[in-house]
Amino acid sequence: MAAPAYEELLVAVGRHRDRAAFAELFAHFAPRLKTYLTRIGSGGEMVEEVVQEAMLMVWRRAETFDPAQASASTWIFTIARNKRIDALRRVRRPEIDPEDPALVPDAPKPADEAMAESQRDAAIKRVLKTLPEEQAALLRQAYFEDKSHSTIAAESDLPLGTVKS
Repeated sequence: MAAPAYEELLVAVGRHRDRAAFAELFAHFAPRLKTYLTRIGSGGEMVEEVVQEAMLMVWRRAETFDPAQASASTWIFTIARNKRIDALRRVRRPEIDPEDPALVPDAPKPADEAMAESQRDAAIKRVLKTLPEEQAALLRQAYFEDKSHSTIAAESDLPLGTVKS
């Protein structure tokens, strides 16, 4: 018995949606794809998933197969290789969960809090105007630039205790 011409089977799947031809292609290529994917470093569930996706793509895109450009095995193995690359990309960059709390923006401050903060800032600015410039500069860094005492001390070459007082 002669070996089936896989190019002809693939053309039959593409033109007539021939299920028997596809079943024959699947029976021949699925185990070979599994072996190929295992040899190039894929494992377990990924192999099964990639083979299923590749063979599904063969079913869906069989009409685009051109025997003049490549053999059936080259075409099918290329699809499997590309599906493996896609699967590896998905593993490396998992989908973003829109419900992730880290992605939810902070709620805006209530109006009364914002008003109190604004009034506090205005009061601090008024008091700063009455202080010597060096002290005012240190307080501006602490309150308006959110710098730590140790950072201010390092930047101004002053002892930490002086900055704190």
